Amino acid sequence: MSIKKYAVAIRDVIQQEMSRDENVFVMGEDIAGQGGIFGCTRGLLEEFGEERVRNTPISEACFIGAGVGASLTGMRPIIELMYMDFTYVAMDQILNQAAKIRYMYGGKATLPLVIRGQQGIGRGNAGTHSQSVEAFFTHIPGLKVAMPSTPADAAGLLRTAIRDNNPIMFFEHKALYASSGEVSDDPNFAIPFGKASVMREGTDATVIATSLMVSRALEAAEKLAEGSIDVEVIDPRTILPLDIETIVESVKKTGRALVVHEAHRTMGIGAEIAAEVTQRAFVYLDAPVARLGAKACTLPFSLVLENAVVPGVDDIIEGIRKICYK
Repeated sequence: MSIKKYAVAIRDVIQQEMSRDENVFVMGEDIAGQGGIFGCTRGLLEEFGEERVRNTPISEACFIGAGVGASLTGMRPIIELMYMDFTYVAMDQILNQAAKIRYMYGGKATLPLVIRGQQGIGRGNAGTHSQSVEAFFTHIPGLKVAMPSTPADAAGLLRTAIRDNNPIMFFEHKALYASSGEVSDDPNFAIPFGKASVMREGTDATVIATSLMVSRALEAAEKLAEGSIDVEVIDPRTILPLDIETIVESVKKTGRALVVHEAHRTMGIGAEIAAEVTQRAFVYLDAPVARLGAKACTLPFSLVLENAVVPGVDDIIEGIRKICYK
């Protein structure tokens, strides 16, 4: 095991997979000499050259489309977007092409494509560079969606994504890149999609949190433990496929559930989880399933206002107290 930053864990997996398989290559804006804006491809140009570490024009529709074509011919592209907000300009390539090709070819084609990059709050990047956009891609059959919250999960899930024969949307978080944690040194260390992680065990309430909200939920749980509320925290790690079984088993034990995500609460993944929990564990519930998400407004430039829009530790504490009636 080694202590690594989240960004370094991602970079190391890309390097290892490029060394293992000559069909793996990376492309994106400023990923070559600069190594990407967060350093996730730093040093790869010097090791693998311009053929496998390719800078692109500022046209996400163009280079995501190129990635779809390359993957159909046997390559395994990793596409880095500066901001996952920019998927919006390539929705046809992602939703109508990448997601559907295997089905429309009757399973005879594979499409091993990873589209990865960062999203979320933390730097005051304002309305078009701070969004959390994962829910859009969970609605479309044919895609898989990962949201690692720790360096180990970033490494293990990314290796799984690169080796998968399906298109993967891989959502990192800008506020997590500098976080550190233990990561396996095994070059084959991988975490299967569809397997949630129980980050903290508890008996009074279950919090299901994603990405940056996992660390905030854990902090809230520790504070509530001082007042005798014992909270279980679950990180789904992938939201498509979703490990609803682990979530439901936790809720059956605790009788209460709160779903927390940074994306807008309206029509977010929290609504799907709440519906599934209610349907599968209704007789075990001692309170309605609750949800927390960003308020229904554009993400502001001001860090103070940004933090007012997105759930914080205090909001999570209040949400847990409401469902526990304590």
